[in-house]
Amino acid sequence: MEIRARLDFRKIVIPLYAVCFVVYLIFGLTPTSAGATYYEISGNLEIPAIDLNSDVTTLNIEDHQLKTPRTIVGSYSRSENKTLLIGHSSTVFSKLDQIWVGDIVNYNGYSYLVKDIIVDKKENINMRELLRAAETDTLIIMTCAGNDLEDGDATHRLIITAEIMSSLDE
Repeated sequence: MEIRARLDFRKIVIPLYAVCFVVYLIFGLTPTSAGATYYEISGNLEIPAIDLNSDVTTLNIEDHQLKTPRTIVGSYSRSENKTLLIGHSSTVFSKLDQIWVGDIVNYNGYSYLVKDIIVDKKENINMRELLRAAETDTLIIMTCAGNDLEDGDATHRLIITAEIMSSLDE
């Protein structure tokens, strides 16, 4: 009697498993991490002075804003020789305030020299001016600074300007 019950159980479970497996394959019901975001990687940013090495994804303006990736750097460029790199100060740019003028920034095979560092109130930042074309290849690295606001933003911005030095391949 026990042997017959096992056989009946197998007759039910095996076909049920097969049907579930086929549904899984057809509809792509693969498990995903809740809240995980996947970005297309378009580059790499390395700042040796603060042990930063991050993938970079190209950003597009959405609803008049650049949506900052949570754990990697985002890049945006609308003018010749000027690239804006942004990231969260609570994750990828957590040590950005430890950079000094004269430090080296490596971005997509080129070395840049940090020329200027400012912290200014958010409302004082003119993004059109910040993104205006430059004569030499220039990086603008920006993150939140100052006091945290209730909406997850901050009162100030840390802005680092770095100008190209050379290709890393040279």
